[in-house]
Amino acid sequence: MAVFAIRVAVLTMALAAVAVAAVPLLVLLDLVGGGTGYGLCPAGLELCDKPYSTGPELAVVLALSLFALVLGMRLLMKLARKLRDESLEVTQ
Repeated sequence: MAVFAIRVAVLTMALAAVAVAAVPLLVLLDLVGGGTGYGLCPAGLELCDKPYSTGPELAVVLALSLFALVLGMRLLMKLARKLRDESLEVTQ
C-alpha cells in the first residue's frame, strides 16, 4: 500500500513538472496576444519595467523548480524500490 501511495506522489510530481515546463509557452502566448504575460509585464510588452531581467528570473525559478521536482521523484522511486525489495525478502 505504501508503494502505491509513493507512486501516486511521483505521478503528481511528474504532472507538476509538465505544468512548470509549460509556463514559458503560456506566458509567451499571452504576451503575443497583447496580454500581460500573466503579470510578468503588467503594462504589456512595450511598457515592461524590466524587460531584460524578468525573463532570466523566470527561467531560474522554473529551472530550480524542475530540478527539485525531478530530485523528489528520484528519491521517492528509490524509496519505493527499497520498500518493494524489503517486502519481497519478508515473503520469501
